Amino acid sequence: MEVKSNRVTFPLLSTPENILGKLPPEAKAWFESLPWHQRRYVLSLCYLMSAASPETQAEFLDDYTADGLVSKKLEDKETEQRVREYLKEFRINTELNATVLRRYIRQFYIHSAQDARRQPELYLESALRLVFSTEERNNVFNYILGFELLQMMFRMSWLEHERLYRLQRNQEEFINTYIKPIQHAHRVNGIIVPKDEGVFFAKRSYFVQKPEISERKLIELVMATFTTDLVSLFGFSIIRHPNSLHFEYDYIFGSEQQEAIFDCATAE
Repeated sequence: MEVKSNRVTFPLLSTPENILGKLPPEAKAWFESLPWHQRRYVLSLCYLMSAASPETQAEFLDDYTADGLVSKKLEDKETEQRVREYLKEFRINTELNATVLRRYIRQFYIHSAQDARRQPELYLESALRLVFSTEERNNVFNYILGFELLQMMFRMSWLEHERLYRLQRNQEEFINTYIKPIQHAHRVNGIIVPKDEGVFFAKRSYFVQKPEISERKLIELVMATFTTDLVSLFGFSIIRHPNSLHFEYDYIFGSEQQEAIFDCATAE
């Protein structure tokens, strides 16, 4: 006769050693050196953070971590200078001061959290990766350069998009990765609404129309259209390979009377 056990099997819980093992060695050593009454404070903070809304977490982490992260990034003078030079080359007037860096650091981990299947509870995880991971911190300057360029492209007319992609070596990849998503965002948000695009010889005023987008809306559009990884990769590719993006300001933003092939740049 078979006897079945009535015991309930519980899932294995993480032991304190497993949890502490995920900390950097310095943080683990610091925590283990704390007396009991100070450990209670750490536990209280952990509880309050886990119970707080994503907005409250964001506000706390911004105040608690941003200054330290900004000072860390300002120590990376070589990368900072290279980003400054590229912004100047692309005629983007953003000044890389402490205020801008602080805003971008906050935006970086908000954007990262949004990428994670739009689960706001991962905001804390994204912020912690930025605090503890050297590689993640190095991505900040890549992210800034990529984001500034994508903002510039969002403000371009579709004619200027065409001129920009004509300069690239791999035009099809550039169109599919950057141009089509931007033009799709223009369409669905009513920023540029094509008319008579199926008639080749029709007057296509929409094609030379300059998008009118507020600063806040522009940031929202870039974050909604492109993932953090893609933005960072875009910036990284330019920093790593200066010729990865071909750019001629006078040609791209020149007179609207220049020849244009209207049916190539428009997104489906």
